[in-house]
Amino acid sequence: MGITYIKARVINPAKPAKTSLFKFLVDSGAVYTLIPEADLAGLGIKPSSEREFILANGEVVVRPVGNAFFEYQGITGAAPVVFGEGDVYLLGATTLEAWGVILDPLRRELKPLPMSLM
Repeated sequence: MGITYIKARVINPAKPAKTSLFKFLVDSGAVYTLIPEADLAGLGIKPSSEREFILANGEVVVRPVGNAFFEYQGITGAAPVVFGEGDVYLLGATTLEAWGVILDPLRRELKPLPMSLM
């Protein structure tokens, strides 16, 4: 398996004219997308709740969570976003699902997800 990066646009749902393009590490094992708090504040995206998260070292942290629109190759979807500390831009499974795509880890690219209403 390899590391996969993509560039995606983040849009403030309350003010769609406020957008920024970021380079994300795609992590299909992560549930949520993580963007530094300063960047989300710059877009005017505000937290709507706080949640507990477990870090890789086992530490439990509480972080704010808000909502954003994400756009990639003409596909737009809404997903939660965690207000991060530092400079990590991590794209998680909820955003991939909002786009209707999955990560092909062998080809290191996003592919359409077979959609079922069953």
